[in-house]
Order: sequence, then C-alpha cells, then structure tokens
Amino acid sequence: MSTRLFTSPMFLGFDHLEQMLERAAKTSSDGYPPYNIEQTGPAGLRITLAVAGFTMDDLQITQEDNQLVIRGRQTDDCAGRVFIHRGIAARQFQRAFVMAEGIEVKGAWLDSGLLHIDLARPMPASKVRTIRIGKPGAVVDGETEND
Repeated sequence: MSTRLFTSPMFLGFDHLEQMLERAAKTSSDGYPPYNIEQTGPAGLRITLAVAGFTMDDLQITQEDNQLVIRGRQTDDCAGRVFIHRGIAARQFQRAFVMAEGIEVKGAWLDSGLLHIDLARPMPASKVRTIRIGKPGAVVDGETEND
C-alpha cells in the first residue's frame, strides 16, 4: 500500500510529479556507483559518478522523459588471464536521476575514473496574472461564466 503525497486539494496538477517520485523510488538503490551532485553556479549542476575501470565505450548516457539514465557495462577482456584473487568486479550498473522540467544536459566527460555530467537548471520566471471577476452570465475571455 503506497501513501499518496499530493492528496491535498491544494496540490492541483501534481500527478506527474508524484509519478516521477514513484519512478525514482523504484530505481536501483544498491549504491553503485557512488556519486556526488554539486552546484556549479546559480543555474548549473554537476553529477559525478565514480566509474573506475569503465571506458567511454563502456558507458551510455540517455535522457528518457524526465529521467537521466547512466548505464555501464564492462567488456570482459580477461581471456587468458589467471587471477590469484579477483576483488575488482566487472559488473554492470544502471543509475537514474529524475530531472525537473526544463533541466538540460550540457555535456559529459570521463576523467581519471570519474564521469562528470553538467546540467543547466533554468531560472524560473515569475508570472503574475490578474484574474478578472465578472458577473454571472457575463462573457469573460470568450466564454460565458456559467459554462
């Protein structure tokens, strides 16, 4: 049984936000690979994932709806190698981040085992609109108020 977050009548039209939160809760939570999220400026964010052992060809970044999905799959180049101890696992991963509406991916690069992804968060524009109060049956913006 799930608890609905936006059941209050004060939250109009937030169904999509609740769906995104549910999707985020379903994503992998095993903690691999570890990551940081930092603010790089007033409208900039950077996600940094520790992906030691992965090459650029082993990594894939996609944007699926409002999710940023990072996948990693290492190629097994261990043919002919004999391990006395194998503590570095060649594992695959998928890490997803739910992004707010309008966030853009500006670029990504791999440096010393760290995958950096730069994002730009648009500055919200303040919108003020005056709503005219009319009389019953009067036409407001092309519609009859009783409709």
